[in-house]
Amino acid sequence: MKKIVIIPTYNECENVARMTDKVMSLAGDFDLLYVDDGSPDGTADIIRTKMSEYGPRVNLVERSGKLGLGTAYIAGFKWALEHGYDQIFEMDCDFSHNPDDLLRLSARLENDADVVVGSRYVKGMNVVNWPLSRILISYGASLYVRIVTGMPVADSTAGFVGYRREVLERINLDGVRMIGYGFQIEMKYTAWKHGFRLREESIIFTDRELGTSKMSSSIFGEAFFGVLKLPFRKIK
Repeated sequence: MKKIVIIPTYNECENVARMTDKVMSLAGDFDLLYVDDGSPDGTADIIRTKMSEYGPRVNLVERSGKLGLGTAYIAGFKWALEHGYDQIFEMDCDFSHNPDDLLRLSARLENDADVVVGSRYVKGMNVVNWPLSRILISYGASLYVRIVTGMPVADSTAGFVGYRREVLERINLDGVRMIGYGFQIEMKYTAWKHGFRLREESIIFTDRELGTSKMSSSIFGEAFFGVLKLPFRKIK
């Protein structure tokens, strides 16, 4: 069973070495693929150093300029499928997602899930170091998605997700339209409409301590209006 974690990066020099060491130390033998969008802070150079340390378990795709979270994951998905991975995970580089939780997500994919979501809201509101206003926006966004689409997922905007390769092979990756955080909603919705089993595993989300957030009003707007269109789209 080949497993890989895909992590998009842009200016993550404070986190990337520590994240690599942590994932490499896990018992589940997870490989790593970073997709770096031309970070000017030397993130890619640090990754290359870790590649020389850990060999083929750590990999890097470099792109020119900030091309969007969704396109980074699409590039990573295609790379992982081409290299024969069975379980493919998304995770942030800033430790807001605990790498230890990868073991629980992987176990769900082996048992009762085709897509497993590391969920902040399936059991209450498990968020640390966020102001109340941001929690309400995030929780409200997931509630909005459930109302508009009917998708039975408590944390539809979550970015800590695992896929069985069959899901990514079935989805037309070139047809995914949203490139910001709306990408996370679109992927879950498409998998659900194809009949795959979506499961949520409760996690504790801790806001980043180092580096800066990539959220913006344009990203939020894309997701808000993109969700309205999802129920009217033909899923391929």
